[in-house]
Amino acid sequence: MKKILEVLRYGANDIRFHTDIDPFKDPNTVHETVVELAIAMMTTLWGGNEQAVLAMIRALSIADLGVSVNRREMVGFLNEASEMLQASLRDARKEFERSGGKVTLFAPGVAPPKSGS
Repeated sequence: MKKILEVLRYGANDIRFHTDIDPFKDPNTVHETVVELAIAMMTTLWGGNEQAVLAMIRALSIADLGVSVNRREMVGFLNEASEMLQASLRDARKEFERSGGKVTLFAPGVAPPKSGS
């Protein structure tokens, strides 16, 4: 198990970040992690405390952009990268459905029904 990101608040103005991942040793790990995170966010995260988790992810994103040297460039990069990921995930889902798979989409905050099967 690897810690992707741990953010701890020890007190006012004392927030610390920890990770077990070194993207400088393995640059591909960032791309792999993005894909794994997207899949988790589409599946296991929903139905739990996703609203609180997403609020904190967005808070981290806003803080990152707020201290960015070139915010517009960063927003453009995030827009392009997320658009490509969204297209790839959409294409993968369509291919899965074409091959006979069934995908059921649930909105955030809506848990899949519990079944006894």
